Amino acid sequence: MNFSEVFKLSSLLCKFSPDGKYLASCVQYRLIVRDVNNLQILQLYTCLDQIQYIEWSSDSLFILCAMYKRGIVQVWSLEQPDWHCKIDEGSAGLVASCWSPDGRHILNTTEFYLRITVWSLCTKSVSYIKYPKACQHGIAFTKDGRYMALAERRDCKDFISLFVCSDWQLLRHFDTETQDLSGIEWAPNGCVLAVWDTCLEYKILLYSLDGRLLSTYSAYEWSLGIKSVAWSPSSQFLAIGSYDEKVRILNHVTWKKITELEHPATIANPKIIVYKEMEKSPRVETESLVFPPARAQASSLFSTQSKYDISQVPVSLQYVKPVADRANPRIGIGMLAFSPDNCFLATKNDNIPNAIWIWDVQKLKLFVVLEQLYAVQLFQWDPRQPRLAICTGNSNVYLWSPAGCVSVQVPMEGDFQVLSLCWHSSGDSMALMSKDNFCMCYLEREEVK
Repeated sequence: MNFSEVFKLSSLLCKFSPDGKYLASCVQYRLIVRDVNNLQILQLYTCLDQIQYIEWSSDSLFILCAMYKRGIVQVWSLEQPDWHCKIDEGSAGLVASCWSPDGRHILNTTEFYLRITVWSLCTKSVSYIKYPKACQHGIAFTKDGRYMALAERRDCKDFISLFVCSDWQLLRHFDTETQDLSGIEWAPNGCVLAVWDTCLEYKILLYSLDGRLLSTYSAYEWSLGIKSVAWSPSSQFLAIGSYDEKVRILNHVTWKKITELEHPATIANPKIIVYKEMEKSPRVETESLVFPPARAQASSLFSTQSKYDISQVPVSLQYVKPVADRANPRIGIGMLAFSPDNCFLATKNDNIPNAIWIWDVQKLKLFVVLEQLYAVQLFQWDPRQPRLAICTGNSNVYLWSPAGCVSVQVPMEGDFQVLSLCWHSSGDSMALMSKDNFCMCYLEREEVK
């Protein structure tokens, strides 16, 4: 594993282009585009204010920079650096901005979710979509980019509108049997739309492309419900993480539950491998110490190295009791993701913040548990093979694959705390991000057996 030098960064804004050729990063109001191969700066763009969000167009030719405070979006072209576009929402304000799948339209959501404005870069035309729902996952595009689903709220009821992305014509409009819709997500094959209700009620509804209700699933009542949802890449499974610390998996044939994955604080099954992160200080020969110590020697005196040990079962994981009288309690399944080959599911139970659970999808059984020293900030699968990258807000990056587990310290001057990471589409490298910097991490490709 090799690392690049460190580059400046603001607000963890660092993204690879979809074609994998470029890396965009932000430093306050500047947007910097680098060549992925040598990290040389190709373009440097200056925006009107501090950038709060960036997104590449699907063809990697344009990049959108949103400045929500000013209600402005600026678009830059890689092919024609002199060309630029400025979209000002004015007094309507701006809370969200994204590309349409064709990379030639921008969808801006105005303040208070009054409307969505669709701006065309080609014709400069503007379309409006009224009544978008004020929720985090209210817009969803099919993977092939043909259709858009939009959650709406009107007359105190929830609705879904399906649009054709090529001309923004309304295809279907139907109401949903939800109290207060919380999110929507298409299956990867674009045939089924999952719609889930507020966290106050466990309810998930599955709709076909023509608006028919295929199935409704509710695991229990009168308790906090769904917290996270993930489709498997094959669209065969829908994993639902909930506040009762369980993941339920539905199948795509009957939409019935096929299994329930529990996350207990004690692992007793001897067939499960538990990797525990251990920290040790390097041994220093006291005879060779000089005062004041040399810089290299001083840093080694106070540095610690981390590695994984295999724990003997039963293992008791560190359990955090949630504060009952606060909103959004840290309880239940906050993160879950399938591996790209459909073989594994990684989950995190927010009550046990230092652990990651990796499940064998074919056997629907727990395979491995990783117990970290610090709370898991983020995990992300390699897009090409079953390899999971993890960061916990310290100076290490962690990798798991079926072959084993490794902890690697980022070799940087000063304190480089890895708060976020993102994989390159090739799976050969990833960008590691700290509060004010980022660096590239290069990996050797493992042979997939």
